[in-house]
Amino acid sequence: MKSFSDIYGQACERKGGEAALQRLMPKVRSTRALAGTGDDRFLAQMTRCVFQAGFVWRVVDNKWEGFETVFFGFPPDRIVLLSPEQIDRIASDTRIIRNRQKVVAVQQNARYILEVAQQHGSFGKFVANWPSSDLVGLFAHMKKHGSRLGGMTGQRVLREMGRDTFIMTGDVTRCLQRAGADISDNPGTKRELGIIQGVFNQWHEASGLPYSHLSRICACSI
Repeated sequence: MKSFSDIYGQACERKGGEAALQRLMPKVRSTRALAGTGDDRFLAQMTRCVFQAGFVWRVVDNKWEGFETVFFGFPPDRIVLLSPEQIDRIASDTRIIRNRQKVVAVQQNARYILEVAQQHGSFGKFVANWPSSDLVGLFAHMKKHGSRLGGMTGQRVLREMGRDTFIMTGDVTRCLQRAGADISDNPGTKRELGIIQGVFNQWHEASGLPYSHLSRICACSI
């Protein structure tokens, strides 16, 4: 594998120096802060990322106040009680993006969050205590048990909530390929995900950097 110090040097060169690169690093929240985050905020972020997927992000951002109002602040225990008729009304509300399938996903993700919280105390505690050495396992859990949380959507939810995680963007994939990782342009098999996790684990141990920073530096090197 290519040394991460080489990748770091390339990223610094592309972004105008070490100081400039450091300003681009994502914020990583502490385990305690993440564990103390309310389930409503996780459902809100899931909703935001689900609606942004395949859509113009700024349109969702511009309507976000409407989303918060229509979904009354995203309390999972209230969202799961919505009737089909209420779902229909929400899906036709002009204050949000009118996509019924994604509105239904909000309710499904509320149910997912409540199920996890019942076992772990809260969704935040579940996410905070998941080992970083197996982030791909967390991605898989969200994809399997949540709704529309596969691919980069689930990864983005975690990153936006401050969980230390890598995101497999196209640039990160190309960086890993150039570093010597035997993965395809759209890695998704169990073998490929294992390779990716292994590379990030190796770089994390060698550099001491958070996974989020390793991921962003990879992207900036391309």
